[in-house]
Amino acid sequence: MSISERQLEERKMRQARILDGALTVFKEKGLDGATMDEIANSSGFGKATLYYYFKSKEEVLSAILEDGWQNIWESLEPVIAVQDSPRKTFVNVLIKIAENAQARPGLFEFLFNVPKAIKLDKQPWKDYQHRLYAVIQGLLEDGVKKGEFPQVDPQLMFKALGGLFMGLVFMGDRKEPVTDKDVENLLNELITDPKINN
Repeated sequence: MSISERQLEERKMRQARILDGALTVFKEKGLDGATMDEIANSSGFGKATLYYYFKSKEEVLSAILEDGWQNIWESLEPVIAVQDSPRKTFVNVLIKIAENAQARPGLFEFLFNVPKAIKLDKQPWKDYQHRLYAVIQGLLEDGVKKGEFPQVDPQLMFKALGGLFMGLVFMGDRKEPVTDKDVENLLNELITDPKINN
């Protein structure tokens, strides 16, 4: 007997509720302090339900990160598919990321700040992370070629990305939508290149 659409929907909703509850626990207690009991309580399910979906808190954490990064990645496709100028696409990618931050500020901050020292064997979310960084780097390189960005050393620019994402997290705290002007201001703060004037 195949699973009905409704059963699939319910399963997804249960998993989403578990991940939401777990996010709260991880933010309060950290990975070491969190327990499966607390995650079950926080999501409003019994432990049996929790263990049906996840075998450990590490697996729950991994699912939060993969789910979060996958959603960001998938939300960018329509933006990247429009063949705008590299700078415009770059700005629109950041606006879309800021929209993600505004939709779920707690999650967004967690995705970018989650302890770098997580020792999980499998880190499937890293794939989305790396692909996002590759897209951003590609847009920067194309933009530099076309003279839309200053001749910035890509590695240097990459370091600035951390500041860029934190800036977007900050914007995620605001209620009004983030505009291209906001992102341009953020960009100009980060890419003012002193070498450009000689």
